[in-house]
Amino acid sequence: MFIAKVVGNLWATRKHKNLDGAKLLLVAPADPITGELLGEPVLAIERNLSAGAGDMVLVIDEGNSARQILADKKAPVRTIVCGIVDSATVRGKTRKWH
Repeated sequence: MFIAKVVGNLWATRKHKNLDGAKLLLVAPADPITGELLGEPVLAIERNLSAGAGDMVLVIDEGNSARQILADKKAPVRTIVCGIVDSATVRGKTRKWH
């Protein structure tokens, strides 16, 4: 699991049926205090959280865990947004994101 910033969206009008209703987001690992991007963006799916550009999110990048969240053993998913960060405290510094 890692903290990332939503840096973009991806639209796919045709996709695997198990991804129907899922939002496709580009997320990049980010510093939870400064928001500085720490790596390259990856594609993640998101359901029912309403995450969008600029949000700091919790990301799981492991297929089995992602499929457990979706409750679908056959979903073709590796990376999923599983939460939106409200605030973070690191080494005594706090940042509120919402």
